[in-house]
Amino acid sequence: MTLTYHQDIEGRRAAWSAVLSMTLCVFVLIASEFMPVSLLTPIAVDLGVSEGTTGQAISVSGIFAVLTSLFIASLTRRLDRRVVVLGLTGLLIISGIIVTIAPSFTLLMVGRALLGVSIGGFWAMSTAIVMRLVSAREVPKALALLNAGNAIAATISAPLGSLLGAYIGWRGAFFLVVPIGLLALLWQWVRLPALAPRTDRQSHNVFRLLLRVPVATGMAAILLLFMGQFTLFTYLRPFLEQVTQVRIETLSLFLLVMGLSGAAGTWMIGRLLQRRLFSILATIPLLMACIAGLMIALGERPVAVFACLVGWGFLSTAAPVGWGTWLSRTLADDAEAGGGLQVAVIQLAITAGASLGGLVFDALGWRSTFSMSALLLCGSSLLALAAWRVTRRPA
Repeated sequence: MTLTYHQDIEGRRAAWSAVLSMTLCVFVLIASEFMPVSLLTPIAVDLGVSEGTTGQAISVSGIFAVLTSLFIASLTRRLDRRVVVLGLTGLLIISGIIVTIAPSFTLLMVGRALLGVSIGGFWAMSTAIVMRLVSAREVPKALALLNAGNAIAATISAPLGSLLGAYIGWRGAFFLVVPIGLLALLWQWVRLPALAPRTDRQSHNVFRLLLRVPVATGMAAILLLFMGQFTLFTYLRPFLEQVTQVRIETLSLFLLVMGLSGAAGTWMIGRLLQRRLFSILATIPLLMACIAGLMIALGERPVAVFACLVGWGFLSTAAPVGWGTWLSRTLADDAEAGGGLQVAVIQLAITAGASLGGLVFDALGWRSTFSMSALLLCGSSLLALAAWRVTRRPA
């Protein structure tokens, strides 16, 4: 069966099976992206480079993800979207094999670059594909499912990588993504229908989308949201160790529960987005800013901090679902290019938030870092309200 752009896949079971196949792919992508965090030392020792140099294996995948997300819509505009997704999943598998057998750091970086291409391309096209697999009313639920896979993978990838690395080595840990990736590929092969490329009204230059005021305002809100989130999130561990003074076992438990609450948040908030989109988009960063303020005030109290992290995980992981739903409505005529622009904005925001947060953390301390996070999140809330106003304004 071949779907045109305005048709939905026939049959709810087939539709949700296709979405689940993409969710499994998301899980493998995110697990692969963050697994080096807990394996830097054995990788560095084995390949004869410093841990700082090995850390570039994480940044290189982010760089290629940004570049791919910006240009994949135009580079693949004549290809069946099913073929593109299968190709990106295949790149994920090839990346895992290259990293597993890499005899040198250079080849390791090649494998990580391929992973970045897969991440950027898959996320850029995911919203547009989901819009064709399920009905408009079910898009928030399907996006929530994708982000649940994201939340679970982000939660378990680092501790699981550390555990597996201790028993089967870092190469064995990376190789485990290969059979799971193959399962995702086979599942997609069976369940994803042919998705004919859309040829009408597409923007081959994603930056032209920023000329639309609602799009520019929404992307600015997304930028501040993810900058604010990762300004704080990147430095949670030193905060928990130095301020809250929890042991490593308790710290790991805190982070695990935070990730699990994120999976719950994506599901629960995803069910409300159909009727409360912009109020949710404005409320989430405002509540996160309040949580940042509470952590500043109550940072030395473990129980209070634990409660704050549960709330932070619940809200922060659900936020991409909300903005994915916004994209499916605001850029329904050009969701692929819009998805690429959104992914690029998010990746740049994560990098900027982590970098600025680090500079402030070293220069002024954790309170200033958390305060900056709260200010950025408040700005995102205001811009979400502005996006609502300009979206309602008649063309």
